Amino acid sequence: MRHDTLPELDELNRLIEMGGSHVTPQSVGSVQVGARRYELMAVTLGASAPELPAVAFIGGVHGLERIGTQVVLTYLASLVQRLKWDSLLHHELTRLRLVFMPLVNPGGLWLGTRANPRGVDLMRNAPVVARESVPFLVGGQRLSAALPWYRGPAGAPMEPEGTALCQLISTELLPRPFSLVVDCHSGFGTEDRIWFPFAHTREPIQHLAEVHALRRIFDQTQAHHPYVFEPQSLQYLTHGDLWDHLYLQARHRHPNQVFVPLTLEMGSWMWVKKNPRQLFSRHGIFNPLITHRQARVLRRHLGMLDFMARAASSHERWMPTGDERDLHHRQALARWYPEHPRPRRGKRPAP
Repeated sequence: MRHDTLPELDELNRLIEMGGSHVTPQSVGSVQVGARRYELMAVTLGASAPELPAVAFIGGVHGLERIGTQVVLTYLASLVQRLKWDSLLHHELTRLRLVFMPLVNPGGLWLGTRANPRGVDLMRNAPVVARESVPFLVGGQRLSAALPWYRGPAGAPMEPEGTALCQLISTELLPRPFSLVVDCHSGFGTEDRIWFPFAHTREPIQHLAEVHALRRIFDQTQAHHPYVFEPQSLQYLTHGDLWDHLYLQARHRHPNQVFVPLTLEMGSWMWVKKNPRQLFSRHGIFNPLITHRQARVLRRHLGMLDFMARAASSHERWMPTGDERDLHHRQALARWYPEHPRPRRGKRPAP
């Protein structure tokens, strides 16, 4: 689906203008698509002090999944409107940094493709090689850019869109004591899933206890929510996952900090089930095409995104320590990694 302009980019520029002095736009790179050049735009709100937590809301890594970009823009629009009257939001932003990058792959949005204009799938392009076997094609391939899930040439640098995203996260989030990401995608199954790393191995991440504690407070405060929390490795493994790459970078460069990247996988099969004609549209497989259904999807995720901001702001109140962290780690292994060896009591998992 092509437009003379990118409506999502127009909406982002409108929100930047509406936000005035409360928002800070920055260009973190640019990409060329034919005769067009698109800036890779990020927007920040709130406190900049490095000792405070941060949350990043990401969309448009896959250009075909426009709904991910639209969900992030809808949440940003809600914040911009609330800044006019919401004193609690202003107070929250004195101790929290919010980072938005709704259009990571504007060239893919323009072309209506999952990959970027060079045919590279950004979520298969990071320098991470799976430790175990991956599914054919889906796990990332180097056969041809004409096939989906292309990783890019071996030994080549990361694509500029992925490089810009990694630089933004490395600068704005990783040095902080606590940071969290929600990256919005669509196209997997009939349920909305919230995935956490790893995608390149079935081994658990080192902050498994923190993820389990986050899921626990989410369950306790968001009654009857539709989300399934799980590691991506429960579904399939891939090469080149951007969030695996950034998580590993965080562990190497900032071992004492907590960085939790999450991926929202909206269950697009729900939309197809209600409107089977969408199967005849490549765009329809990944996005709700009926107006009222799209509006419902955009509303559906606002509460979850707002919860993540509040959880980051208040992380010191719920993050487990000591024996409580040990308990969360064991419970997480039982829930998500039943085949993984359990740690002995008294032997604490590494933070």
